Amino acid sequence: MLKWIFLFQILFLGATYGQSDLLDMLDEPAEDQVTLTTATFKGSRLINGHTLMTRRAKTLEFLIAHRFGLVNSGAYELFGLDNANVRFGLDYGVTDHLTLGFGRNSFEKTYDGFAKIALIRQQTGMRKYPLSITTFSSIAINTLRPNTDEVIEFSDRLAYTFQALIGRKISPAISLQIMPTLVHFNKVTGQQKNDLVALGMGGRIKLSQRFSLNTEYYYRFSERDLNNLHDSFAIGVDLETGGHVFQFQFTNSRSMTEKGFIRETTGDYFSGDIHFGFNITRSF
Repeated sequence: MLKWIFLFQILFLGATYGQSDLLDMLDEPAEDQVTLTTATFKGSRLINGHTLMTRRAKTLEFLIAHRFGLVNSGAYELFGLDNANVRFGLDYGVTDHLTLGFGRNSFEKTYDGFAKIALIRQQTGMRKYPLSITTFSSIAINTLRPNTDEVIEFSDRLAYTFQALIGRKISPAISLQIMPTLVHFNKVTGQQKNDLVALGMGGRIKLSQRFSLNTEYYYRFSERDLNNLHDSFAIGVDLETGGHVFQFQFTNSRSMTEKGFIRETTGDYFSGDIHFGFNITRSF
């Protein structure tokens, strides 16, 4: 069995400021007061990947995600709408800081489970943290039947993803996030390696009370000489309507699990290999 350690050491970035006159002291919040930054992002997904947001305790979120075929496939395929990949998922807030999730993606008939832990929340007051940091880890199982008589062991079907989701709400309208990522495949073929390191970057610009523009990009530090693989890129919009969040996007990735869209994206966005898709979430 392959063993590895994926450790993120967190440096607490708080500071306490003294004031020199009575007026400034009156303006300061009470010593024990802490104000958490809320709604850094509207939903649990930025586009393909996760945001740093966790669900509230005892909250269940149901998510339906679709990625249609290539827009440039033409009118015969109804510009991709004739083909679709879908993922159904359930996310549950065990506590305000811990979310567990499970889903099934039709891409490679993949089942996945994940855990998100909020380590640091952006806040002001007695303790000032300029960033929010959430850890994410997932396991994905490819259950696609092989085209040959080759015997595939269960362990060969497993892939793991580890991320640190680091973000900041810069203003009420702008939020940014970076995602250092390690993806591990138990079995690879050709020139691929078992481990892939990538860096995700994304953000949100709030255009109105219920409408925002999102973007997301994952840069792969290795396997860049493989012409059949490309970095995942996406741009989309969020629309909130009460308990629902609708996300519409254009992306070059078909998969909706981390091991898929970070490492197995075969389309080149800037050559027209674009998939229209959407996410719909409902919280209970």
